[in-house]
This record gives sequence, structure tokens and C-alpha cells, in this order.
Amino acid sequence: MILEIFKKEHCEEYTINHSFAVCNKALEIAKHFSNVDMELVKIGALLHDIGRCKTNSVFHGVEGAKLAKKYGYSDAVVNIIERHIGAGISEKEAIKIGLPKKSYIPKTLEEKIVAHSDNLINGTREVDINFVIDKWENKMENPKKNIKRLNELNQELVESFED
Repeated sequence: MILEIFKKEHCEEYTINHSFAVCNKALEIAKHFSNVDMELVKIGALLHDIGRCKTNSVFHGVEGAKLAKKYGYSDAVVNIIERHIGAGISEKEAIKIGLPKKSYIPKTLEEKIVAHSDNLINGTREVDINFVIDKWENKMENPKKNIKRLNELNQELVESFED
């Protein structure tokens, strides 16, 4: 069903391959938690970038949420898609960049896992937190708050399980 949606919405192969890589990373992280909905993580990770079928801008989370609703996915899946960008976007930041006024910061464990898995996959290749920080420092105008949220997500989801 998910592959059919990607094809129906004319998504590029790159987006599909990236989504599968993010899904694998998300399931790897999720296995360390006893209170996580694995099926929700899987579906959310596979669909997290569905909005890239419509735009490659920061609006892809909002567009993806619209598509997920169109195809009848639950609010939990819609929220994962809408809140997966970076380590989240605050309401104040959303207003500043032209997104609809609300917070896009991941709240549930499943939302956090998918968002951070997306951070740790560059294309289809897994990267470390330092790669992400370097990328954000060179890409964002004022990355401090975002990098702080990124580090908090990494501490919560990854660092506690590293050997």
C-alpha cells in the first residue's frame, strides 16, 4: 500500500529509498524501548517524507500530513509526518518561516524516533550526530536552539544504548 501511494503521488526513487533507510534506522532505535508501537514507527518512518512528492521545502511535513489524511492514516501517523523535520520546529519558528501557526516539535516516543532517525540518515547512508551538527551549522541561520533539541533527542534515543 505505501509503495502504491509513493507511485501514485509520483515520488522520486530517491525519496522512496531514503524512507526505507529511515525506517530501518527507526526500527533499530525503537527496539531499545519496551513502550513503543513498532508498527506505528514503521508506517510513520516509511511515510515521513511523502510530502516530498509535492515539495522539497520545509513545507513537505505539512504537505505529507495532508496526503496521509487523504489516504486515511491515523492522527498518530499524520503527527509523525508533520513533526519529523529536524528536531522539531517551535510555534514561534514556524510562524517565522511561514508554516501554519503551531508547534511541530515531536511529542510522542514514536514521533521522536522517526524524526531523529531521519536526522541520522543522509540519503540512504547512516551518519553520526557530528555530521548532522556540522550540516545544520552550515545550513541554518541561527542553529543553536535546533542543535540543542537535536542533542537532547540524541541523548534520549541513542546515547543511552551505545556500548
